Amino acid sequence: MSNDYDSDFYGWTQRQAALLKKRAHNDEIDWDNVADEIETLGRSDRREIRSRLDTILLHSIKLASQPNHRSARKWGDTVFEQRRKLKGVLEESPSLGDEPAEKLKESYAAMRKRALRLRFADIPKSCPWTIDNVLADDWLP
Repeated sequence: MSNDYDSDFYGWTQRQAALLKKRAHNDEIDWDNVADEIETLGRSDRREIRSRLDTILLHSIKLASQPNHRSARKWGDTVFEQRRKLKGVLEESPSLGDEPAEKLKESYAAMRKRALRLRFADIPKSCPWTIDNVLADDWLP
């Protein structure tokens, strides 16, 4: 069973799903790898939320720092699109609903450093926005 997992991951997933659906005998299911993959799926959703939050914050920082820059419209469009996708992940995984608020401070600090490296200036040291602002459909800085 492990060979399928290592050599044909997609085939392994389909076989394991079929075995689970038919409630196969315990010795037919690759339990360790099934458990690992389920854990990985959960971590993937958390990573996606953080990545989208990072993008929202970076582009919000850019907008707040240079609202009249020629790329400002594009930054705003990116904020709206990333927010929409982040909300989609939260709808599919409501147990991660607190993740954006819990990561706001950390994410802002990282994106502030990135914006400073990109030569944006006058960026507040701590996040000037609430998570409600950041996630609001019609909000831009």
